[in-house]
Amino acid sequence: MDISQTLAELKKDPEFAKNVGMVLVHNGIVRSWSRGDKSEVEAVNVQADHAKVAELCREYEQKPGIYKVMAEACEGKLYPGDDLLFIIVAGALREDVKPVLAELLDRIKDEAVSKTEDKV
Repeated sequence: MDISQTLAELKKDPEFAKNVGMVLVHNGIVRSWSRGDKSEVEAVNVQADHAKVAELCREYEQKPGIYKVMAEACEGKLYPGDDLLFIIVAGALREDVKPVLAELLDRIKDEAVSKTEDKV
């Protein structure tokens, strides 16, 4: 996902300015170290359930004050520095948008994406 291009497309929608006062973006990146033991990671092997990601986006778009939710999970063999997960949440107020991004991120990671690490 090209964040700048995606945001530019969203802003072309005539309803965007009427409904959006905040956009939050998450760009998850492959780390060079493991969360668990801090050991060096050469690559991660990622599997994504794209249908589940889309289902979660639709679910969270129904939350009060939310205008648009988009997410893209990358998959395959990814290396440190590679993009892993993009999420965009657009809504009326920060009180609407912030909790949706946080909860959606956790659910995508828990329910729709799995990964294994190739350690050095």
